Amino acid sequence: MRLIVARCEVRYQGRVSSVLPTAVRLLILKQDGSVLVHSDAGGFKPLNWMTPRTRVTESDGLITVEKGTGARAERLEIRMEEVLSDSDHDMGEALGLEKDGVERDLQEALAAAPDVLGPGMRLVRREYPTPVGPVDLLCADGEGYVAVEVKRVGTILAVEQLCRYLEYIREDPALASCRGTLVAETMKVQARTLATSRGLATAVVDIAELRGMREPELRLFGA
Repeated sequence: MRLIVARCEVRYQGRVSSVLPTAVRLLILKQDGSVLVHSDAGGFKPLNWMTPRTRVTESDGLITVEKGTGARAERLEIRMEEVLSDSDHDMGEALGLEKDGVERDLQEALAAAPDVLGPGMRLVRREYPTPVGPVDLLCADGEGYVAVEVKRVGTILAVEQLCRYLEYIREDPALASCRGTLVAETMKVQARTLATSRGLATAVVDIAELRGMREPELRLFGA
């Protein structure tokens, strides 16, 4: 991972166009091709970013990050006036977040009974791989494929995680129309609102119900 602290201007062209005027910012260039631009205010979210797969070039104080082609092309230009710090760090082998016991159990229960997420739903594969980690379940029904991410608590971060998985899954032409569902025992209102705005479904389940300990009461919220 490369960390750069620099006084720089950042210009983005893609779905929309934006300009960040010259200021001191933290630039993060990750080995997987991710590029993030942070300031020292505004919370944890970057001011601008590019997700893999990107093409990064550098010359004369200009870092150019490009992604996609044609109508889907995106370009991020970082023009550095002064570099305050520039360092590389070996982060070692990448390891995904380990699920806690509740999440593992919930994933197993859903894998055994995927039809609780909708009529005709069947399991295609557990831990379907993507370049940024595996999505918990890849399922299918009469309308197509569904990527299912399982959490103990559904949060905004969980929605963002599922969106990243879908971005890569949909690069496969056979999965281009893959839908997404976030499943949790407890769902934050903000997470459900964001999921709906992103075209995702959410489902609240009880692992005891899935295991048949009492009558099921699944609450499924469509996109």
